[in-house]
Amino acid sequence: MDRMVYVAMTGAKQVMRRQAVLAHNLANLNTDGFRADLAHASPVPVRGPGHPTRVNTVTRGDGFSLAVGTLMSTGRTLDVAVKGEGWLAVQAADGSEAYTRAGALSINSLGLLETADGQMVMGSNGPLAVPVHVQLAMGNDGTISIVPQGQGPATLASVDRIKLVNPDHRLLQKGADGLVRMKDGGTAEADAAVEVVSGYLETSNVNMAASLVSMIENARQFEMQVKMMQTADENATRAVELARLS
Repeated sequence: MDRMVYVAMTGAKQVMRRQAVLAHNLANLNTDGFRADLAHASPVPVRGPGHPTRVNTVTRGDGFSLAVGTLMSTGRTLDVAVKGEGWLAVQAADGSEAYTRAGALSINSLGLLETADGQMVMGSNGPLAVPVHVQLAMGNDGTISIVPQGQGPATLASVDRIKLVNPDHRLLQKGADGLVRMKDGGTAEADAAVEVVSGYLETSNVNMAASLVSMIENARQFEMQVKMMQTADENATRAVELARLS
């Protein structure tokens, strides 16, 4: 009976972990540039003395979805979306370089370009600073140009270029803060082939319908595992009763 309980218990535990991943994805359905987390279950033999008769089901992180979200028009110059593959380089809270697809940018009180979450956007040589201006434009290559304060419309000066990267996705990993980093802790080289489009934001790539269906399937699997544990308990109780009669 203990084997039956063990199998059902480990299965229910991993189903709950999978459900947590799906719930996290759905919670970020409206988060700009969000990349859905992936997870899969695999059998892992339980090592120890004696025969390897136990197999544990383990839910492993399987990276994140590379699907591109829908581009939503905002008409705001500092809202940028990466076209196709690629990432915006930002400075994470710990000072390291990280990457994101969330392009709702703004200029803070210090004149630095930042994301909606407060991360500094990286330029050619560190955080990108934008001088006081009366007009701003952004090119498809991420170059920011301004008309300086006190100048006429004909005076268009290039400020800096947003660092855009496109490393091999197998070299990337997603952190708990939602930012993507290089697995080796390094930084990716700027890629001139990556382009952005101004006036648009990329929505989350979470498939709501598929996620809801998966959550329902997981709930049914959890119920099945609990039912197995209940059945094992009932069988054990009856076995004890029979043993008393004998």
